Amino acid sequence: MQTRKKYIFLTFLASWLLLFFFGGDQLRRFAFFSGRKGEARRNWPRWTDRSLLKSFADPEELQSDGDPSLPSPQARRAARLSVSKNSRCRMETCFDFSRCEEHGFKVFTYPQEKDQPLSESYGKILTSVKRSRYYTPNPEEACLFILSIDTLDRDHLSGQYVHNVDEKIRSFPLWNDGRNHLIFNLYSGTWPNYTEDLGFDIGQAILAKASFYTETFRPGFDISIPLFPKDHPQRGGERGWLYQDSIPPKKKYLLVFKGKRYLTGIGSSTRNALHHIHNGKDIISLTTCKHGKDWQKHKDTRCDKDNVDYEKFDYQELLHNSTFCIVPRGRRLGSFRFLEALKAACIPVLLSDGWELPFSEAIDWGKAAVVGNEKLLLQVPSAVRCLHPERVLAFQQQTQFLWDAYFSSVDKIVHTTLEIIKDRLLPHRSRSRFLWNELPGGLLALPDFSTHPEDFPFYYLQHGRTLPQLSTANSVHATTPILCTPFLGSSPSEKFTALIRAGSPSGSLSQPILRLIQAISGSQYCAQILVLWSCEKPPPPSGKWPQTTVPLTIIQGRRKLSDRFFPYAAIQTDAVLSLDEHTTLSTSEVDFAFVVWRSFPERIVGFFTRSHFWDAEQRRWGYTSRWTNEISIVLTGAAFYHRYYHSLFMEYLPLGLRELVDSLGACEDILMNVLVAAVTKLPPIKVTQRKQQEAAAQQVNARRGGVETPPRFYQRHDCLNQLVDWFGSMPLVSSQLRLDPVLFKDQVSVLRKKYPRLEKP
Repeated sequence: MQTRKKYIFLTFLASWLLLFFFGGDQLRRFAFFSGRKGEARRNWPRWTDRSLLKSFADPEELQSDGDPSLPSPQARRAARLSVSKNSRCRMETCFDFSRCEEHGFKVFTYPQEKDQPLSESYGKILTSVKRSRYYTPNPEEACLFILSIDTLDRDHLSGQYVHNVDEKIRSFPLWNDGRNHLIFNLYSGTWPNYTEDLGFDIGQAILAKASFYTETFRPGFDISIPLFPKDHPQRGGERGWLYQDSIPPKKKYLLVFKGKRYLTGIGSSTRNALHHIHNGKDIISLTTCKHGKDWQKHKDTRCDKDNVDYEKFDYQELLHNSTFCIVPRGRRLGSFRFLEALKAACIPVLLSDGWELPFSEAIDWGKAAVVGNEKLLLQVPSAVRCLHPERVLAFQQQTQFLWDAYFSSVDKIVHTTLEIIKDRLLPHRSRSRFLWNELPGGLLALPDFSTHPEDFPFYYLQHGRTLPQLSTANSVHATTPILCTPFLGSSPSEKFTALIRAGSPSGSLSQPILRLIQAISGSQYCAQILVLWSCEKPPPPSGKWPQTTVPLTIIQGRRKLSDRFFPYAAIQTDAVLSLDEHTTLSTSEVDFAFVVWRSFPERIVGFFTRSHFWDAEQRRWGYTSRWTNEISIVLTGAAFYHRYYHSLFMEYLPLGLRELVDSLGACEDILMNVLVAAVTKLPPIKVTQRKQQEAAAQQVNARRGGVETPPRFYQRHDCLNQLVDWFGSMPLVSSQLRLDPVLFKDQVSVLRKKYPRLEKP
């Protein structure tokens, strides 16, 4: 027994000695052999330990314990949550709806004090508010208030930082702890933490902020806005870079990035890792550390090579020629690169964890951007390669829509913010997510008109049309229309309402208007005739009006040209035929024009056309009535359009533009055409007239400005340029399209044609 114990002891001792001499180096690394057991467990494995874990990065890049100057994630979260004392604010608890009941949604901006500093960007925001249809100079009517104090840059190291904001806002009698107030902010916090601290208590105010953290964002109350540069255009904005011939969707480069690399501090970990995905072929990822005052202090071994490679590529060229653009976080979550990528139709690949994307309450970013994870950077190339070309093209098209609809100007950013807040006041009458994410966008789809997509004219364009049998339609300079499935099984109504503006000073019924009423009432598609009486004298009694087979109603106007575009409740059909009392049309012309309009319900379809041009000598836009191949304006004295444009004309356009129309007396046609072109991005359509009526049409046009006298002609020039200035660009689109019936002017018997009266003398 003693011998057995001796052999067991010797065997154990030999095994222990062998383990100590051959494996002791590894055993000493474990916490069991260390007095600091807990610390060893936390630090194992060490990233610089090549024997346990092979490193794929340079040793200079790796920091065993992170940047000691940065607070912990818990500390950063606590700092963000402490910014607002009312972190649980919602519209139901921190917004006074009663202020919006009497006068509706009206916005008031505080008057600016004399010596109060104002940045260029905040000046544009205040201008955009005053240009909106919701602005009121009377605070008693206001539902929402906006400070005149510049709160955009709250970095106290910035030269635009405004001091003592708390004291100033508390002195305002309307402040009321921020209730019903909207505060705009682009930059918050400062080095090194860049927290969301604004330097003052916002109280119960709504915060419209860039680089919003999801942790501090109050859903249904705050609004995340994009970070935009100070030279962002006030209105209009440059068009996106994607054109119809941009096929195939894949470009020279698959994925690109060119920007700053932060050597230390918040945001440095993401940008420092971007060089790992660079292959110099279809993935270009370039960074430079040559920025800031102290960059050479923190310079690492990669800086010199990075700076050389950085200069080899042009940033704009990369944007133009890449399918995807990496949009990493900077010091803050958002960056200018986000809007630059949208504009360039370069699909954003977002690497900014915790960022509440701009207008996420309304916009579906899953259709326009790839949302990545900062920690999974190496998976990004394979992820974007897997996207099918059809989906890539759909993403690119959506970036262009979102850029043009909501981000191309300060006006659109501010107006989108206001419309989102307005939708919260009446949720049952708010825009659906579909309306926000389909052409022409939420700003041009007024919920006061309808909340159902099938009631608007332009969704037939996006989701198909029910076209009538257009076997009788042919075109000069045109292609055959495409038949497709209608959206939700809906189509434009099969009848139209004729709206005749009568403004004769004599107050009597002339022969032209009597003939016009008879011709219109003879149409198989006419539902009713409305006569807009715009004379000082009262209309003739009912016995003086001609007998018609359709209802004839007299509407008393206010003797203003803009009255013809008022959304009268009597108009129940989708189609409106706008007419002047001296217009000469036959029943066949009306029938054919209506059949054409049903194929293109989002456009203006008419007979008398005009065009615009750029006058290089005068450096301004010109208006011409010459008969040319190109057209861009259809006169509304004889034109079909959708009744929704009446609502858009009176509710979307500001009062100043409507007053401009009434004051000039020769501008309503241009304004309606500009409005429709701004919505659809499409030209109007001209339809044919009877040959023997062309001379008569010229005489009619002379009364409406066809052969204009110099004063009237100059008025139209001035009107066009003032409208371009308000819209920020020229919305009109030129076209050479004219639709004629099949066999029109052919050597075929008139009896065999569907519209024989168009040629029959």
